[in-house]
Amino acid sequence: MKKIWMPAALAAVVLATSGCMSHNMSQPNAPIAGTVTADLKANIEVGGEITGQSSSDILFGLLKISGDSEFADGVSYGGPAPAFSLPDPVSATKAAAAYKAVKSSGADLIVAPRYAVSVEDYFIFKKVNVTVTGNKGTIKNIR
Repeated sequence: MKKIWMPAALAAVVLATSGCMSHNMSQPNAPIAGTVTADLKANIEVGGEITGQSSSDILFGLLKISGDSEFADGVSYGGPAPAFSLPDPVSATKAAAAYKAVKSSGADLIVAPRYAVSVEDYFIFKKVNVTVTGNKGTIKNIR
């Protein structure tokens, strides 16, 4: 009987400690449909390159066990958010990286942000690393 349980226990340990890694480099995109109208015009001065980096550890794909606690609002990719969705650790880490880039550079916004996302998935937990780069945007006036 002991001969049967030893290989099974060894296989369980190997499965629990092994994982995989993925790497994603994003490009700016726009939603297919959508209209925004505003009578305001902002004069934005574009400066040099800025960057920000953030990482998080996620347990069971949902519970963030470590990472930043300050985020930039409005950081999203694609169309509008669905009515109900589970927490997305990658989006939260992107928002934290954007916050760090804006805060450290003194910018008002990031012009043409590009996100490099690296996810190391170890079955039970995953490590998400995000680096955002773009240009410093400073709002001079709004008319």
